[in-house]
Amino acid sequence: MTAVAAPERAGSVAPTEGLRKPRRYGRALLYLLLVAGSIPTLLPFVWLVRSALMQDTQMFVSPPEWIPSPFQWSNFTEALTAQPFGRYFVNTVVIAVLSVLGTVLTCSVAAFSFSRLRWRGRNIVFALLLSGVMLPYAVTLIPTFVMWQELGALDTIAPLTVPSWFAGAGGGVFNVFLLRQFFLTIPFELDEAAYIDGASPWRVFWTIVMPLSKPAIIVVTIFTFIGTWNDFLGPLLYLQNEENYTLSLGLASFQSMYLTQWGYLMAASAAVIAPIIVLFFVLQRYFIEGVTLTGIKN
Repeated sequence: MTAVAAPERAGSVAPTEGLRKPRRYGRALLYLLLVAGSIPTLLPFVWLVRSALMQDTQMFVSPPEWIPSPFQWSNFTEALTAQPFGRYFVNTVVIAVLSVLGTVLTCSVAAFSFSRLRWRGRNIVFALLLSGVMLPYAVTLIPTFVMWQELGALDTIAPLTVPSWFAGAGGGVFNVFLLRQFFLTIPFELDEAAYIDGASPWRVFWTIVMPLSKPAIIVVTIFTFIGTWNDFLGPLLYLQNEENYTLSLGLASFQSMYLTQWGYLMAASAAVIAPIIVLFFVLQRYFIEGVTLTGIKN
């Protein structure tokens, strides 16, 4: 005889359906808290954008107005043509690209050596490298400046780009550490299989480790690009000719000249930070993935 299942009672709810509602409420509450927490973070940016599109007389009225009326689009054109921001933009992009290329290449090679190769004294050298993080930047500021002065490299982009081509210099210690931790998550069996087939360590690095480390590489790229783009102290120390100014240095010069022109100042500031925001939104998925996976082994 075959067993016959008892009919379900009318109005009965499946156990899974009963559990879904608390989960939905908890997720909705989490999203609500995240939105509420993001408001204080977004408020300065919103204030910057609305001020960039307002007249100076409308900017500081009480209570504050959040929607410009009318939209003062001429603030951007007037601000960006008052000084050669186009030239500053090109200079900044050149420095940022060279710094990103040097940092990614040299730091990844160093991280590969510390994580995938076996050699005597590896852990000791890595510990000494990490100890450089504790050394304040101000301690090496004057000796570094004197070195570039003796080399005749002042008022050039060399002091701002060459250190990135040496892993561990120019703040690269953190990048070496981050890439090393990510490289450790890649199974070593892939390296061993490649070595059995006759591959060299350099080939393993380019064909196995680097393609599998795109999230971490993108994180290093974002960190380096943002740090170079926003760097003010470096250009201030080494750049003297206005034609070599970066955006951060040009914006500071613009601020000293147009201190009372708040609309122009806000428009120039918004234009300078816009590429950083666009870069993060385009690469945010890889950024979060790289930060999340770093440090998880196998």
